[in-house]
Amino acid sequence: MSDPTLYLFDGYNLLHAGPYGERRELVDALVSFVASTGARGVAVFDGAGDDFEIGRLAVRFAPDADAMLERLAAGHRERERVLLVSSDATVLGTAGRQVANLSSQTFFRDLRPAPVPTQPPGGLADRLDEDTLARLERLRRGE
Repeated sequence: MSDPTLYLFDGYNLLHAGPYGERRELVDALVSFVASTGARGVAVFDGAGDDFEIGRLAVRFAPDADAMLERLAAGHRERERVLLVSSDATVLGTAGRQVANLSSQTFFRDLRPAPVPTQPPGGLADRLDEDTLARLERLRRGE
């Protein structure tokens, strides 16, 4: 099921509040989050860098991330549900009443890592009989 929410992530605010030591680790977690919920997201970081997108997450860099988050919130709040993830009271206050908000700490508390399967998923080899497997192995070896 797809979540129609646009998540706006205050990048460095989240990085300092969460369990991740590097920006790359945080971005990977946010990519997994938006993919698992079917939502879209924009993570905004202060400073210089090349903007990029991974799946449904856009990563943006700006001299003033707070101002960019406010502009994104104002530009989207009339058309879709916007949820701003930040613990910065100034950003949350200027985003407007139509924008839902969530503190960085609450976001990480509620964020659950994707379950890791105990066994790898079954492949084609699990569904083939022994004779077919033997023939394929001979072909692989060039016999």
